[in-house]
Amino acid sequence: MSTVADVAIAPADTKPAKSSNAILIIGALFFVFGFVTWMNSVLIPYLKLACELNNFESYLVAFAFYISYLVMAVPSAWLLKKTGFKKGMAVGLGIMAVGALLFIPAALSRTYMMFLLGLFVQGTGLAVLQTASNPYITILGPIESAAKRISIMGICNKIAGAIAPIVLGAITLKDTDALKARLLQMPVQQKAAELNQLASRVIWPYVVIIAVLALLALFILFSNLPEIDTDKEDEQTALNNTNKTSVFQFPHLLLGVFTLFLYVGVEVLAGDSIISYGASQGVPLSTAKFFTTCTLLFMIAGYIAGIICIPKYFSQQSALKVSAVSGLIFTLGAVFTTGYVSVFFVALLGLSNSLLWPAIWPLAIAGLGRFTKAGSSMMIMAIAGGALLPLCYGYLSDIFNPTHAYWLMFPCYAFILYYGIKGHKAGLAKA
Repeated sequence: MSTVADVAIAPADTKPAKSSNAILIIGALFFVFGFVTWMNSVLIPYLKLACELNNFESYLVAFAFYISYLVMAVPSAWLLKKTGFKKGMAVGLGIMAVGALLFIPAALSRTYMMFLLGLFVQGTGLAVLQTASNPYITILGPIESAAKRISIMGICNKIAGAIAPIVLGAITLKDTDALKARLLQMPVQQKAAELNQLASRVIWPYVVIIAVLALLALFILFSNLPEIDTDKEDEQTALNNTNKTSVFQFPHLLLGVFTLFLYVGVEVLAGDSIISYGASQGVPLSTAKFFTTCTLLFMIAGYIAGIICIPKYFSQQSALKVSAVSGLIFTLGAVFTTGYVSVFFVALLGLSNSLLWPAIWPLAIAGLGRFTKAGSSMMIMAIAGGALLPLCYGYLSDIFNPTHAYWLMFPCYAFILYYGIKGHKAGLAKA
């Protein structure tokens, strides 16, 4: 996913075997990121039904999960400074396991606030893992092939994301179309009993998740992952930043943080809303539960294209601009059509979003030198865009309708396009 510039690793830890093992471990972590993150697309319609929510309330699922990145990014950096990267990753996995554990009492009591607390704790663990794992992708191999490694990690993430909604949806959304029809005719007590039974479906999947996270934490703790040094900078970077006293003196970074905020928002919105959106278009949940997987398959296709074509056929900057333009076009397609066609345009946004992260991140942190850690923490905080934009979408869906609420994405892609054309150069000429 993201990259961190100006990092170095001790020579003893750069042996091919150790690097390969470390890449496999980080790849497993990115798989976990994807699996846990994209289960939210199923949890939104599932908890909407089980806890009797409106659209705005149901999108608090995404809010609770992603707002943790804003709250916990700085504490995560402090934790990693104390523990080191390897122990920090194990701690992050342990925190995620605690968050998954909270789903059990939440399901037994059908308490929505407890579900949201569990999601926030899971997001906290992921904030630690993201802050720790991102630097590895750049330094575990030649710097000139870093972009390729980022895309490979993205594929690990999105393959897991494509699998997760199918697995969780098969369990939690089974026969829910018929259940929704029956609930309309049920007396209050019978309805409560049916919803309690529906809520309990989530328990065993999360028991398995807890076990996997705990085992992976132990594996990380006893692995041979190398520690890294992120404080070094080359002489030219140090010279350019002689008069810099604050990370806020880099306009291209500040614009990049806002751009990443918008990007994560539209990516999460496209993936997490599409199941509920399909249902609003009259598609049965038994079919709609596959739509997030379609979105992520388009993202995987984009990653593969990036691996093949960048920089041989076009640059990262060109990919950023083309992706933003296609996002604008697909948003218009979603808004001005209906039914399966409109849903298909939402799924196509996965293709638009696929190359945005690896394009925005390196442009934003270019030339930060000793300010790289602070800049990276700000970029991690920008992941909170996944909390606010889906929540805004849910609010607009209640006021207008789910189709017109997608207008929210149009100015987001317009600003991403601006950053790709001009914003990423802001202030660099004077550095």
